[in-house]
Amino acid sequence: MTLLRVEKVSKRFGGICANEDISFDLDAGQIVGLIGPNGAGKTTMFNCIAGYAHPTFGKIWLDGKEVSGLRPDQCARIGIGRTFQVARTFHSMSALENVMVGAVLVNRSIPAAREYGWKLLELVSLAKFADKPAASMTISEQRRLAVARSLAIKPRLLLMDEVMAGLNPSEVKEMVDTVKKIRDKGISCLIVEHVLEGIMPIADKIVVLDYGRKIAEGPPEVVSNDPVVIAAYLGDE
Repeated sequence: MTLLRVEKVSKRFGGICANEDISFDLDAGQIVGLIGPNGAGKTTMFNCIAGYAHPTFGKIWLDGKEVSGLRPDQCARIGIGRTFQVARTFHSMSALENVMVGAVLVNRSIPAAREYGWKLLELVSLAKFADKPAASMTISEQRRLAVARSLAIKPRLLLMDEVMAGLNPSEVKEMVDTVKKIRDKGISCLIVEHVLEGIMPIADKIVVLDYGRKIAEGPPEVVSNDPVVIAAYLGDE
C-alpha cells in the first residue's frame, strides 16, 4: 500500500529551482533512500514533505490525504516525523527529557510521556544514558537521541536527514541496526544519506537526485550500477 506519494513536485526560490518535477512513491513498511551529490535538492524535498517548505508546483500525499501546504506541526500530528542534518538536541536537558519533549505531543500525561520516552531510549540503545545531559553525549549518541525524539510523536513516516554522516564504521552499524528496528516496528523510513555503505544494504528502493531532478529510481543493486548515477557522483570521466 502506498503511504507517501510525491507527484510532480517543483520548488523554486526566486530564479533558483531546487526541485523540478520530482515524483516517487514509498510504500508502507519500506525503507527508501534519497541520495545524490551535494546541492541535489534532497533536503529541500524533505522540507516540502515535512511542511518546512511548500511546493511551488505539484502535490504530496500521505496515505491518500494531501499534505502539501501543511505547517510542520500539522505534518507532525498526522504522522510525519523528521530529523535534521545537525542533531537538534536540547543540550541542557537529559536524554529522557529530550524524548519527552516529543512524547507530550501524543501523551498529555507527563508520567505516560516519561514511560514512552524510556521505551524509545531502549529502542535506540540509549536507555543507560537517560539521565545524561545531551551536551555530554557523542555525535553518534545525539543522532540516535534525535531519532528517538522524532519517534516520540508516533509517526507513520520518519524522514532521516544524513543520520550516518561523520560516523565511524561501528557507529554506522549502530545506526543501521536502529533503522532496522524502526522498520520492524512498522514505521516507514525515507532517508537522505551520503554514506552509501550504510543505506544501500537496508533500502528497499533508492531515489537519486541531481541538480534538483530525479535521475534514477529502483532497487539499490540496479541504481548503484546505473551509468547516469555513477557519472553524477564521479563525473563523466
